[in-house]
Amino acid sequence: MTKRLLFLFFLVLAFTACKQQIDADNLYGKWKYIKVAHNNDPSDTTKAEELAIEKRFIEFTRDYKLQIIWGGRTLSKGRFSIDGFNIRYKESLSDGTIREFPFWVSKMDSHQIIFNTKGADGTTVTAIKE
Repeated sequence: MTKRLLFLFFLVLAFTACKQQIDADNLYGKWKYIKVAHNNDPSDTTKAEELAIEKRFIEFTRDYKLQIIWGGRTLSKGRFSIDGFNIRYKESLSDGTIREFPFWVSKMDSHQIIFNTKGADGTTVTAIKE
């Protein structure tokens, strides 16, 4: 039994070690959305052509500010922090309140990021760096 637990422990440790943490230098900049899929209805997916027309992107700045642009307008803005494999976002709402939620990053390199938001309106976003 002990050998099995040790094996499982090292297997989990090896798996988590393989997943790369978010590199802040790669994150900073403007990321153009190329695909947005709703988690509860994968058939409800917005493709690259529609996203390009509406000029949708997310931008991360070196002073840890984040903004989401949708249709040429600021849809959301606030501050972010990096938490291992995730981005913690504190959205500043127009009434002065703060809404906090994570972006779960499933893939990221210097050219592409894929992240998820959870909940009833959760989405999976694929974006490429401009």
